[in-house]
Amino acid sequence: MLHMVAKLHYESEMSQIDIARKLSVSTATVSRMLQKARSVGIVRIEVLDLVSPEEITADLIAALGLKTAAVIDTPQTGVLGALAQPLGSMLKAAGLGDGAVIGIGWGRAVREVVLAGLPALGRASIVPLTGGMQQAAAHFQINEFVRLAAEQIGGAPHFLHVPYLSSPELREAVLADPSVSETVALWNRLDCAIVGIGLTHAPQPSETSAATAGEKALVEAAGDVIRHYVSEDGRLLDWEGEARMIAASAAQLRTAPLSIGVAAGAEKAEAMIGAVRAGMVNALVTDTVSAQAILGRLAASRAGDHT
Repeated sequence: MLHMVAKLHYESEMSQIDIARKLSVSTATVSRMLQKARSVGIVRIEVLDLVSPEEITADLIAALGLKTAAVIDTPQTGVLGALAQPLGSMLKAAGLGDGAVIGIGWGRAVREVVLAGLPALGRASIVPLTGGMQQAAAHFQINEFVRLAAEQIGGAPHFLHVPYLSSPELREAVLADPSVSETVALWNRLDCAIVGIGLTHAPQPSETSAATAGEKALVEAAGDVIRHYVSEDGRLLDWEGEARMIAASAAQLRTAPLSIGVAAGAEKAEAMIGAVRAGMVNALVTDTVSAQAILGRLAASRAGDHT
């Protein structure tokens, strides 16, 4: 009987009067049964300590030493697209207008925020941070991200029609081409980078065998930023393809005044921490679930250091 009364009241949301009528008992009896259900542990009432996104943002900035951050309430669907608005606000606050150089990375998060729309900023130069990948997947079409971002921002797009990974000989020849070298030179003048933060992944069948062999050695990496792999403690992990990439270097990302990591998913907490500690990201745009996962992981690490 206790279980039935508890279910009717707390799960079916019936009033005590309606329960009394249904069971042909007095409302006083129903009230006593509900109190007993709580006392014996059938019903447990928990008061959640709700934290606002603003509080979580402040905690995230302090815990990781970020320049800035934006954390949104986790929506039921479309979390990556929902990050476009706080990203846009961050770009506006940075004063990225005429003459600024904004680098664009690849990945699902970057694709979704670009599709959702970036704000008009002015005649900035929009540049891809890597060459292209020989894959049809939508989240690797970096030149298309640059085109769309430039259209939205009101800036000038710069494209790289070269592979992100090549032989050393081809890389040297490609970088000597004036149209390529002009775009690549902008990596030294980045005012802002917008990058995804990836998880380590299974080797892609369309990538070269040498690259695949190199990536097999990185299964212990926390994640990557445009294929610069990092451990959770922020160490850059060398791999066979690193020297053959046509991509902005980790050092170039570190010198950008604002390097924004756009990512979501509790499973990416370790990767986001590593990217920030490596210096390739100094700002984060994410959601509350991801931010709490990061803060929880950092708290657990600190607790472990004191045991």
